[in-house]
Amino acid sequence: MSVTSFFSSFLNTVHGDAPEEKQPDDKTIEEEVVEAGEPSKESEEEEEVEAEDVHPIIMEECKNSAACASLTRHFEHCQEKVQSGQGFKGEDCVEELYSMMHCADACAAPKLFSKLK
Repeated sequence: MSVTSFFSSFLNTVHGDAPEEKQPDDKTIEEEVVEAGEPSKESEEEEEVEAEDVHPIIMEECKNSAACASLTRHFEHCQEKVQSGQGFKGEDCVEELYSMMHCADACAAPKLFSKLK
């Protein structure tokens, strides 16, 4: 008994020139389910209503709040300066972005977690 025959006794051999087996289409399976009287996946998805994500709304409110407004203006000024080419070579506004986002996250976290179910 060779090593190849030993392993092939455990594993199936796949040949590249073998004809492909035709698998049933997803549509025909769904049609069979619908015909059997069970609800389809599409109707189940339509019934589920997702709650609106309040995170972007709360973050925007916090960015414009009194605590973070100066950091937001500083970041926007930096972005305008860099985009117009007035900044020094290789300048980016990552530090300003981190400061603004840290402030906004600190403001939004208690509000966001209070709205979670």
